[in-house]
Amino acid sequence: MYWTSALAIYVIFWFFCLFLVLPFHARKAGEQDALPVPGQADSAPVSFNAGKVALQTTLVAAILFGTYYANYVHGWITPDDINFFPAPPSAR
Repeated sequence: MYWTSALAIYVIFWFFCLFLVLPFHARKAGEQDALPVPGQADSAPVSFNAGKVALQTTLVAAILFGTYYANYVHGWITPDDINFFPAPPSAR
């Protein structure tokens, strides 16, 4: 696998993991100890730490990409293993 392909796949994993990590940081103003800013919507988070979210996303993406790459190198699960449909009938 070329390094550019690996980087592109890692970026895809990273953005996928971002959407997995974000819900764990979405706390509404009423659920936190800090007071909301006047005029702030009740559904908006009081504070958002983008660095913490990015770090957690990077760690989760690295673990998932490492698993993907190990499977790519060692061939543990191949497309034939997950083909649940029988072969089409042959044309005579």
